[in-house]
Amino acid sequence: QLQASGGGLVQAGGSLRLTCAASGGTFGSYGWFRQAPGKAREFVAAIRLSGNRIYYTDSVKGRFTISRDKFKSLLYLGMNSLKPEDTAVYYCAAGNPILSSVGASEGYRVWGQGTLVTVSS
Repeated sequence: QLQASGGGLVQAGGSLRLTCAASGGTFGSYGWFRQAPGKAREFVAAIRLSGNRIYYTDSVKGRFTISRDKFKSLLYLGMNSLKPEDTAVYYCAAGNPILSSVGASEGYRVWGQGTLVTVSS
């Protein structure tokens, strides 16, 4: 089970940190996806425990940071320099996607309920 929190309203250029509390077991990969109004869900970032590999979609590289506290079973997404186009519902997810599909939502079995991030211009 995953529980996401930390969304809110922020001005462009601001920062937020999303948190996802995980329970019920450990998966091979944890990720963040987002869905903007009228658009399909898209990959944001993921961390693959094997090798501690981290992946980002190009539009957030250098601005977002995914991290995990394994002792507290928490997943984070630090977001800096936010832009209006980052406005979306953000979902955390867990699963065992194959390496080539770490950015595909189909590889994730468990999803959080989503938290809304709104960036005003």
